[in-house]
Amino acid sequence: MADEHLQPGEDEQLITLIDDKGNEELYQVLFTFDSEDYGKSYVLLYPQSAEDDEEVEIQAFSFTPDENGDASQGDLYPIENDDEWAMIEEVLNTFLADDDSHLEDK
Repeated sequence: MADEHLQPGEDEQLITLIDDKGNEELYQVLFTFDSEDYGKSYVLLYPQSAEDDEEVEIQAFSFTPDENGDASQGDLYPIENDDEWAMIEEVLNTFLADDDSHLEDK
């Protein structure tokens, strides 16, 4: 289901999000993936200012990739479907479990 995973530090991408009040915050791309079921690309982001041991809220959006397949340019779209959210959470949980197992191997 997940076609592409960006590992932190490996082609680091940053995206600026602007909230309803016009405040800008810089986010780092955790990873991107494509869903054949929904025919969309997704990006998961976390605040760049987050500390390594800090629990962070991860933002998820669908996006239209640029010519390089990146999410750093172009439009992000909110996830409004509960089934899509469930699929994204499943992919995120798998990513986090894989990331934890890589850390334990070192």
